[in-house]
Amino acid sequence: MSWKERTKRTFYFLFAIALGCGIVYPFSLAGNKSKGPIENLMVQTTNVVHDVEEHAILEQREQKRADKLEWFVPIANSAEKLKHPKEMLLGGSDNHTKESYESIIKLEDALHTTFPIIHIYTAWGSKDEEQFPTLQVSAILELGSIPFITWEPWLSDFDDKEFPGIPKVEDRDKGCLAAIAKGVYDAYILKWAADAKETGKPMFLRVGHEMNDPYRYPWGPQNNKPADFVAAWRHIHKLFVQAGAVNVIWVWSPHPSYGYFDAFYPGSDYVDYVGVGVLNFGTAVTWSKWWTFGELFGAHYAALDSFRKPIMITEFGSLGVGGDRSKWFADALDSIQLKYHSVKSVVFYHYSSDKTTTDKALNWYIKDDAPTIKAIRKRIVKWK
Repeated sequence: MSWKERTKRTFYFLFAIALGCGIVYPFSLAGNKSKGPIENLMVQTTNVVHDVEEHAILEQREQKRADKLEWFVPIANSAEKLKHPKEMLLGGSDNHTKESYESIIKLEDALHTTFPIIHIYTAWGSKDEEQFPTLQVSAILELGSIPFITWEPWLSDFDDKEFPGIPKVEDRDKGCLAAIAKGVYDAYILKWAADAKETGKPMFLRVGHEMNDPYRYPWGPQNNKPADFVAAWRHIHKLFVQAGAVNVIWVWSPHPSYGYFDAFYPGSDYVDYVGVGVLNFGTAVTWSKWWTFGELFGAHYAALDSFRKPIMITEFGSLGVGGDRSKWFADALDSIQLKYHSVKSVVFYHYSSDKTTTDKALNWYIKDDAPTIKAIRKRIVKWK
């Protein structure tokens, strides 16, 4: 970023803060008393700052970006077309998207493409950041893309005063899916559904991903029966339909390596896409090796394809330790095009500091890896 650009951005940021404080302060005094006017002021000011900065700093690029996605508009406005895609839909996720979407745009620039899908993550709970991500969703829609939300049912952050009758924090993981299916968290789910409907635009929603993994997430089989997952999924789906949130496209996403897919499948009427993460950790961690795309995905493709739904690779990436990363991406994208015809979406996992599976931060960034970018660019141009 040049000195002139930095100066311009600083000016807009300070202007946004001043504007946000001036607009919000009088209303914050009448805000949520349980949180206090200062906290309300900060939250609402942050919203104004975010909105002003997005419009002022990225406006020109957004317009250009939206022009590049003009072909996608008829599809983006139709949930039915998205459920039965004829085109390959690329996407990306980045750990900096809560601050800005510039990091996603830089990856697009490197790949000479524009993503129809932008992927974000959010947890369940009572905190502000665990409510429906209205700001992020609005920004994604303004960019011309559609949101893809991974919604993770971590339950420890729920306030028992707000949700009387929920289990104590230390007891919430055991049988958490059965509690969801019984309606313990209905008020929260219904609010989410109402907010999703309010956008008026299609969006992808992935709930409780990798539910068949007994090691990683509390909603896994170490705490729940497969039937509990099915019941919880169907219950959540039913509440969204009751709320009129028919714009939501449901992505069911098991871990490919742990099998038992049938036991966890909610049923064809409740699932629109089969999602699967494909991440090659290489030799960066002790429990991994350099896995090929065929080993990570191809070995499970027939089982995943048996559900007769479009397949989305929800996290697509490789670290660069232990092998040739550019060749890994080239082989993966070639095989998707030639062999795995049910794959209709590929979402790049582009995290610069990922601590979700290890204490050591892992860097999945590829935008500055010239050989890898070249290999990917060469393949995806065939999909345009």
